[in-house]
Amino acid sequence: MPDSPSNAEFDEALAGSRDVESARSALEAAITSEIVIAFKNVSISFNGRSILQDVSFSVGRTQTLCILGRSGVGKSVALRMLMGFLKPDSGTIQVEGQEITGLGEEGMQAIRKRVTMVFQNGALFDSMTVRENVAFPLREMGKLSEEKIDMLVGWLLGLVGAEDVRDSLPAGLSTGRKRAVAMARALAAQPEVVLYDEPTTMVDPIIARRLGALIQRAKDRLGFTSIVVTHDMRFAERLADLVLFLHQGRALFFGPLKDFLASPDPNIQQFLTLDAYILPTE
Repeated sequence: MPDSPSNAEFDEALAGSRDVESARSALEAAITSEIVIAFKNVSISFNGRSILQDVSFSVGRTQTLCILGRSGVGKSVALRMLMGFLKPDSGTIQVEGQEITGLGEEGMQAIRKRVTMVFQNGALFDSMTVRENVAFPLREMGKLSEEKIDMLVGWLLGLVGAEDVRDSLPAGLSTGRKRAVAMARALAAQPEVVLYDEPTTMVDPIIARRLGALIQRAKDRLGFTSIVVTHDMRFAERLADLVLFLHQGRALFFGPLKDFLASPDPNIQQFLTLDAYILPTE
């Protein structure tokens, strides 16, 4: 287990947060669970425009962190830095104590065997059936018989409720089904951390609820760490142990879900109020 930051170091890292006590309690919970992912003072900008500024957070083993905020605040950028697709301008990113910001492609390939991502579009291979998509990472391991692969594929498709489309091509699936299959394929790689990028975008509330249940069930069964980027507060409430709320590029809040819901910060209250607003039916 990596050395835990001191209280002074963490207070310094969270200097931009308006709720250091919640952030400290989140850190203590993560330490108890063994820290798996840690961002410290991470900043990144595109074409001179600051996207994230001095963002710090940590996630313990088996915990679920939901990254919340309005569109364009850098939620998905955090995931792409964790996968090594983007490099921060400053700060450190650690996976189980290993600093990854200086790693080349070969080093990041090793990290991606432990940290996998479920993209918004599913990123499935169009020319492969559902079964072949889920089997792909299992075959890449080169250690399993076809019989064992078929058994694992069946189990994973059962876990996400997609057994009935195992012989279908992705083009024939709904958005919700594609994301469920993408989840099964991500889990086939036996990751330690699963990242979800806006899993409820472009799906109706019923499908969003089902996807939330799938994410929770998969975590309960397999015990991995999860980071979920979402703008959907109802979805986050079903999943989150911890919340990171981004506002204008900064971590306005990092801490337990219950503290986030009780925060008096006007920007957080506005976000919660607007998310709770439901348009009247015609």
